[in-house]
Amino acid sequence: MISEAGLSFNLIQTERQNHARELVQGLSLSEWDGIVTVSGDGLLFEVLNGLLDRPDWEEAVKTPVGILPCGSGNALAGAVNQHGGFEPALGVDLLLNCSLLLCRGGSRPLDLLSVTLASGSRCFSFLSVAWGFVSDVDIQSERFRALGSARFTLGTVLGLATLHTYRGRLSYLPAAVEPASPTPAHGLPRAKSELTLAPAPAPAPPVAHSPLHRSVSDLPLPLPQPALASPGSPEPLPILSLNGGGPELVGDWGGAGDAPLSPDPLLPSPPSSPKALLSPITEGVPEMPASSGLPPPTPDALGAISTGGPPDHLLPPLGTPLPPGWVTLEGDFVLMLAISPSHLGADLVAAPHARFDDGLLHLCWVRGGISRAALLRLFLAMERGSHFSLGCPQLGYAAARAFRLEPLTPRGVLTVDGEQVEYGPLQAQVHPGLGTLLTGPPGRAGQDP
Repeated sequence: MISEAGLSFNLIQTERQNHARELVQGLSLSEWDGIVTVSGDGLLFEVLNGLLDRPDWEEAVKTPVGILPCGSGNALAGAVNQHGGFEPALGVDLLLNCSLLLCRGGSRPLDLLSVTLASGSRCFSFLSVAWGFVSDVDIQSERFRALGSARFTLGTVLGLATLHTYRGRLSYLPAAVEPASPTPAHGLPRAKSELTLAPAPAPAPPVAHSPLHRSVSDLPLPLPQPALASPGSPEPLPILSLNGGGPELVGDWGGAGDAPLSPDPLLPSPPSSPKALLSPITEGVPEMPASSGLPPPTPDALGAISTGGPPDHLLPPLGTPLPPGWVTLEGDFVLMLAISPSHLGADLVAAPHARFDDGLLHLCWVRGGISRAALLRLFLAMERGSHFSLGCPQLGYAAARAFRLEPLTPRGVLTVDGEQVEYGPLQAQVHPGLGTLLTGPPGRAGQDP
């Protein structure tokens, strides 16, 4: 599809954790029209933090980024799919929809969250910050990655069997204007046949580029090379394994009821399936090297820490009192979720009214005292984005510009965009429209679906 749309690109296969971050830090961005990750949400997290870690981060972060979903959760792709007017999709259908939207072109601003951790380090998030049930399931289900998106279903069932509550303090700065209600705006889904590719633009004159080397020793940038001759016909795209193929599962979760989720030490996950960066340039498709696999993540270590980026003007230093106007909640929580786009997974619509550039943090929390059956009903309703209409008394929501989370339970799991971070107090604020997301055209002119 990409070749037939006339898009030329360079394909780089990442070899280890943070490889993508290092690659984008050394890119000559003036030679590139955009960066597309062929992966789950984690690789885009590395790319955005790499761009914000550059000395020229103010310009670098405006580089359009996109995603072709080949991971387990595919939350951002689910939001892009909804924005494009498609019905909810998983697996290959979601990949085809996002590929078509990428080929049609179009972008919009993307809000990013700056997250300050207990150690004082800072990273940037395009998706979510999670604590409690959601982060427990996310991290503990890593061992079931071979199941693809079904890993979260299995993780949710096992998490419900050992449901925990966590004591903590959540403070937030309310948005000046609250959304009308946390209910979905019902768009009209379109079939694939109703979308057509835009007419091909006039061919641009050939431009010399610096091909990216694809081995670690060649980082950060190769020397300039002469322009490559365009092949007579596009080379076939390599076959990518969706959801990590189908290796056999090894071991199990543990004895029934004797393995609490969050307090357990994390176990290393198996090597992930190959991930790739698709970057449009005017050269032919290079060969794709063999994958060496990604090493298991280190517990309590963040994949990408950024030192650049805009200042957090809404946040006082961690550990100091909050200014007037903040709201504080303290008690027992089953989960806390701060999410920017609409989707928590390709089939989980956590904030159905959210937009990529609404300038808001959407805070959702579930208080202690909820039954397992009621929590299960919430997540089943979240597949349709109708969980707020259930009238669950333990479910809370607020639109905010910034928040601070102070866990008072000594052990637990915190995640940023699905990546585990150090456990302890953290705070974040939204930076409206800081990035640029390749979304394709919206489903209905002038209105988000």
